[in-house]
Amino acid sequence: MHEIYNKFLKDSEKKAFDLEHRNKINFNISKYDAAVAKGKEQYKDIELARKRAAFLKHRIVNNLEKYLIEFAANFEKKGGKIIWALDKDEAIVEILALMRKYNAKHVVKSKSMTTEEIEINEALENNNIESLETDLGEYIVQIAGEKPYHIVTPAMHKSRDDIAQLFNEKFNTPRESTPEELTGFVRDKLRDKFVTADIGITGGNFLIADTGSVCLTENEGNGLMSMSFPKVHIAIVGVEKIIPSLIDLDLFWPLLSSYGTGQKITVYNSIISGPKQEDETDGPEDMYLILLENNRSEILKHDEQRVALTCIRCGACLNACPVYKNIGGHTYNTTYSGPIGSVITPYLKGIESYKHLSFASSLCGSCTDVCPLKIPIHELLLNNRNESVKSGYASSSEKISISSMKRFLSKRKRMDMFNAKVKNMGMQMIFKNAWGPRRELPKFAKKSFREMWMEKERK
Repeated sequence: MHEIYNKFLKDSEKKAFDLEHRNKINFNISKYDAAVAKGKEQYKDIELARKRAAFLKHRIVNNLEKYLIEFAANFEKKGGKIIWALDKDEAIVEILALMRKYNAKHVVKSKSMTTEEIEINEALENNNIESLETDLGEYIVQIAGEKPYHIVTPAMHKSRDDIAQLFNEKFNTPRESTPEELTGFVRDKLRDKFVTADIGITGGNFLIADTGSVCLTENEGNGLMSMSFPKVHIAIVGVEKIIPSLIDLDLFWPLLSSYGTGQKITVYNSIISGPKQEDETDGPEDMYLILLENNRSEILKHDEQRVALTCIRCGACLNACPVYKNIGGHTYNTTYSGPIGSVITPYLKGIESYKHLSFASSLCGSCTDVCPLKIPIHELLLNNRNESVKSGYASSSEKISISSMKRFLSKRKRMDMFNAKVKNMGMQMIFKNAWGPRRELPKFAKKSFREMWMEKERK
């Protein structure tokens, strides 16, 4: 617990004062902000769309078992096979069993945060199975030996020069290569991998209950090729990704693209309803869907927090968050970073070890303002803080400090026992280290407001 917290503090300190990192992130997010502002112009009444989406997803989360049963029945009717995975370990065991069944040695994988959540690449590599990321951003961080930096933009922390240098070191491409040349190089390199892969692994943006379909939305076509070229397709999706009907996609897909990338709609949108049928020429011969629970029920147990499961992973709250823009995505040391990650990670990975994320927020409310599903993220962060205290995870020093402060501030006479000089000395002794070495503690005025008011009344 303390190791994770101390690492977070150390990494935050390092990144917050890394001016080169800050310049890269501010530049990339400024491009995002401009694109999103333009993307929202497609809506005549965007607030109405947000309200409808929020209402629909809220209803789904509160009736999750009903929609999951409907989805499973419809998916299996078309030949798909469902594997229910209680946690990360169960998911890995089932995936490795499928690898052995099909004697798989080479896997292509499209961008998916759920697969990052279960760390599938590491598990496959440990079993001598090549797992290749086919999304350009994911491929960049994979060859760099890193984790994705951002929910939507995995390589947001790298400039074009960083990427050109990385490719020069790994593949001996020209150091002065342009982004277009590097993209072409990766496209040629990956093309054969799609054709020869034994199994393709994808995530899923939405699961449609009434048709039993898995939906993928992307901009590069790698998801489409990951599931259509290999003979076996494995999709790994969180149980909360359900939407009721196919017609609901006209609400959710534009919202996801507008808030995620600033597009009216992403380039490739696929609806996959099981393996290849008898009258079809393309697609996998077998399709497996791993429905991942992985402690999502811990979030569902809390009436206030369960609304966090309506998140569609657009990444808007990360781009709006002043803390994220200063400390960066890797500092969180979690799959889901930023404000929404700080809400759900303590439940997914343990509140005792990750409660600090909910305190690493200015509570400015920007995350709530930009969320397309109207999730009150900053309020949920406060709820998390309260939950961590009620669960007994507050330190002894925090308990003593709060108790003493409550006692001191609850009576006016106690507040007036000491003059400003003594109060300032006490502040220095108690709070100097907590306040940080780069900030000066605020000082008590020589006269309190009450003293000035009393003087005015006497005059």
